[in-house]
Amino acid sequence: MEEFKTIKKAVFPVAGLGTRFLPVTKNIPKEMLPLIDKPLIHHGVNEAIASGCNEVVFVTGTGKESIKSYFSHSIELEDTLEKSGKTEFLNIVKNIPELAEFRYVFQEKPLGLGHAVLCAKEYCIDNYFALILPDDVMIANPTVLTQLDKIRSKYNGSVLSLERIPMSQTSRYGIVDAEQIDENVYKIKGLVEKPNPDVAPSDLAIMGRYILSPSIFKHLESINCGKGGEYQLTDAISSLLHEEPVYACIYEGERHDCGVIEGWIKATIINALRDSRYRDIAIDAFIDEIIKK
Repeated sequence: MEEFKTIKKAVFPVAGLGTRFLPVTKNIPKEMLPLIDKPLIHHGVNEAIASGCNEVVFVTGTGKESIKSYFSHSIELEDTLEKSGKTEFLNIVKNIPELAEFRYVFQEKPLGLGHAVLCAKEYCIDNYFALILPDDVMIANPTVLTQLDKIRSKYNGSVLSLERIPMSQTSRYGIVDAEQIDENVYKIKGLVEKPNPDVAPSDLAIMGRYILSPSIFKHLESINCGKGGEYQLTDAISSLLHEEPVYACIYEGERHDCGVIEGWIKATIINALRDSRYRDIAIDAFIDEIIKK
């Protein structure tokens, strides 16, 4: 049997316009919005690295230059910090570009998640790779990607992350039709992108972590434009099912949907309360507001 190797490459689609956060995202990529002391994208990169990845592929678009700048060395800033003796901050800043090998591909138009993944083909064509949607900030130990990779090692196929949702919310997610084969593990029979509750095949929604076979690329190249005028990854996975098995698991952990303002605010408050550096500040602010009311 071929020796199992953990995934080494992670793809981040970051070309979206971030319209839900306007006007702040007029000039700032949504992925660069702060979650405590790091931008959202940094949290996803940390998960990829903790899962064994050492190469990160960003699928970027117009106005996303600050993402590349963030993960590159800033000579002027590093020089200033060094001269001022701010060693702690210098080490933090210098470490960011060394986290992984960062690569960038440009998506000319936001034509959907499927098209974004296809843009990364040149870097991921030879082996399984991770796909991380940075809007979903996942808190889990082991990481959600590690949980998926363990299933890949056992069943030898692409793996999706799932979460049970209220049936009333199925029109917000890709929904799977699946057969349970182990505890929290499923074999996919079909997928539907954002179905209405009355036609949804289940309450199992696909969340923002995937491990995909390189075979996905030929299916991405053959699908037609789908729902919403975009090339849907779910359509390509549905096509892949005819060629090789696809699995999924209900992950163990916590997800913060930072793709909407309400979720980002909630994640900020929760992370502040859990961080010993900021817990007292968050609690005092909360108490002050309660007293005022």
